[in-house]
Amino acid sequence: MQHMHMTGPMWMPTAPPTLGRLLDWHPQPVPVEPLACLLALALYGLAVWRLRRRGDRWPLHRTLLWTAGVLTAAAVTCTGVNGYGMEMFSVHMVQHMVLSMLSPILLLLGAPVTLALRALPTAGRGRTGPRELLTRLLHSRLARVVSSPLFTLPLFIASLYGLYFTPLFDFLMGSWLGHEFMLAHFLMTGLLFFWPILGVDPAPRRPTHLMRLLELFIGMPFHAFFGIAVMMSSTLVVTFFGHPPAAWQLDPLSDQTTGGGIAWAFSEIPTVLVLLAVLVQWAASDRRTAARTDRQADRDNDAELAAYNAYLARLAARDRAA
Repeated sequence: MQHMHMTGPMWMPTAPPTLGRLLDWHPQPVPVEPLACLLALALYGLAVWRLRRRGDRWPLHRTLLWTAGVLTAAAVTCTGVNGYGMEMFSVHMVQHMVLSMLSPILLLLGAPVTLALRALPTAGRGRTGPRELLTRLLHSRLARVVSSPLFTLPLFIASLYGLYFTPLFDFLMGSWLGHEFMLAHFLMTGLLFFWPILGVDPAPRRPTHLMRLLELFIGMPFHAFFGIAVMMSSTLVVTFFGHPPAAWQLDPLSDQTTGGGIAWAFSEIPTVLVLLAVLVQWAASDRRTAARTDRQADRDNDAELAAYNAYLARLAARDRAA
């Protein structure tokens, strides 16, 4: 008998997987994920509506990116993927990769914190409202800790090696609550890792664009190595997927190898997305700096350039005198 240790209200598929069955709408009996996705879309839409009602603009591409992030999360938690991810390591790995490395990037590019700070009303003098609490949280010691690479990098690495190469994975997959915790952990780990790297929303620290890329390229090799280690393993990394339905004629070790390949290949996706996002921000920052310099030059008749030229002239005169 398979998965008899599993407890809780979880739907488990009985038919072998097909693309159609994987993509079919199939929320779990307790629809936590669909409700969370609807709430995320509703709150974001409400904030945008508040801005527009008072005459402020909000970039359309931010709304589209947030929506795409929510939809990618829904695609692996509100469909057959969630159920088949309880039977097949490869499908589970797709779920893990999307929740930790694709959905967070899209969600963060939607700039939800910036939107909230603009949309939430300011409390009266001497009062503390949601906006003030959010601002206080962003400047707190906790925010400084969880946005530090000394925290985000070990967490990102431990969510792979510490989860799959220890008994923790089998323990969490043994119950509905553990499984829900794992899904939330994947998403939160990705949000914390990419938050300071993308640099779209306010954060306690503002690393340079070069440092952001360095943090990205430090973390990604560990992810690739994890995929390679899973692919090369001659035994099952986790025992939970060791007994798939007999009628499916599925070899657990071959399926694990496929899952490792998915983990290895998926590391390219966030690398490209984040690299493009940071380079675009870098170019925009350079344009803003150049524009400020030009405006300053217009105000003071290019005094800085004139002073530099005078300095060069003094050096030349000194050389001639020598």
